[in-house]
Amino acid sequence: MRIIGGSLRGLRLNPPKNLPVRPTTDLAKEALFNILQNQIEFEGLKVLDLFCGTGNISLEFASREAAQVIAVDRSIPCVNYVKDTAKQHHLDQIKTYKADVFKFLEIETEKFDLIFADPPYDLNRIPEIPKIIFDKRLLNPGGMLIVEHQSMQNLSNHPAFVEQRKYGHSSFSFFR
Repeated sequence: MRIIGGSLRGLRLNPPKNLPVRPTTDLAKEALFNILQNQIEFEGLKVLDLFCGTGNISLEFASREAAQVIAVDRSIPCVNYVKDTAKQHHLDQIKTYKADVFKFLEIETEKFDLIFADPPYDLNRIPEIPKIIFDKRLLNPGGMLIVEHQSMQNLSNHPAFVEQRKYGHSSFSFFR
């Protein structure tokens, strides 16, 4: 895993082997950020990274000058790794929370410009994520939700669904 853009471009991330994660591949992440750089301004962005795992996505947004990145995961080793890596690289805009994502969303009231969710692929509640986020109005006007999921899963029945991009066994579904 590496940071592909911004001030930390080229930085290799070496998370502990025992983290309970399936990180977004460099190929998929590079494709995602190529799409995003043509659609959004990274500088000043307010980002929520759900199921952050290694913090791969949080660190990428922070490297590209996002103003605030909230990283949420229920695994304390993951949260500690993200917190330590952010501190080591002076990424003060990253704040971490150890929490169950669904419980976090129940009480969250802040609004974000971009929300990224990369839940475990076997989680049966993945289709609930867009519903909760849009019902609670957690996106700023013009904001975007991106859910990473298995390519065979279809999230297009939500009214805010825009498109799905497939990268091997992984897909990104975009909502606005």
